Amino acid sequence: MPNPFTDALITEFRANNGQLSGPFADERMLLLTTLGRRTGRSHTAFIGYYPDGDRLLVVGSAGGSDKHPDWYLNLLTNPEVTVETGLFTYQADAVPLEGAERDEVFARLVEADKGWGDYQAGTTRTIPVIALAQKQIGPQRGSGSFADLLIRIHTVFRQELALIRKEVATSGTAGIGAQLRVNCLTLCQGLHHHHTGESGGIFPAMLEQYPELADEIAVLQSEHDQLAVHLEELEQLLTTPQPDLLPEIDRIVALLTAHLDREEAALLSYL
Repeated sequence: MPNPFTDALITEFRANNGQLSGPFADERMLLLTTLGRRTGRSHTAFIGYYPDGDRLLVVGSAGGSDKHPDWYLNLLTNPEVTVETGLFTYQADAVPLEGAERDEVFARLVEADKGWGDYQAGTTRTIPVIALAQKQIGPQRGSGSFADLLIRIHTVFRQELALIRKEVATSGTAGIGAQLRVNCLTLCQGLHHHHTGESGGIFPAMLEQYPELADEIAVLQSEHDQLAVHLEELEQLLTTPQPDLLPEIDRIVALLTAHLDREEAALLSYL
């Protein structure tokens, strides 16, 4: 049945590249489209997610209901789903976590948001956790030109930095939890892959075509090297008990923001 509230959120999400107003303004949200297990028709759900390395995690809580959500039952029949993050759209394999892995991940999510534990306590069903693993390799739908793709990737990093900075700042004296560590490590991994791709592919290709960019690209590469050191230091901090991450996060936010601004100013007109 149509749900006017959810439909309005989906419309706003798609119209604003995933940016929302109201209570979902600072949340990680996505659109998950599944094929109906009986009808074969597409159904889109509005769901929160958690970073987890190369995959995203979603929870089939259904608000603590005793029945699994329809989107979860659909993906059990048809595990190929469509994920919309607002900036990118791609096909993914939906894999329900099982056994010890499910329990460990769910405990981590409860630590991040005790509401998941409240939902589980209120129902006899085991609330599922599903991993969404991207299938598509290469440019994603919605990426457009190289310049547009670069802006979209940079926007993802800016948004995730802001979210992590807020999470670290609000963690207080309790220190960061397991999921926040995963959020930080996922960001580090994403930045490493992006900078490796630029240093080994985009920068040499642009130098070959536009040799006048040599000085600017040398500066950008130097900033890559500097950021790599800070990211490695951050990863080391994450292995220590209750690290005070905010100063290092602020340092990385400042360095990366300046780097992204410089890269866009230098390269977008050429791309």
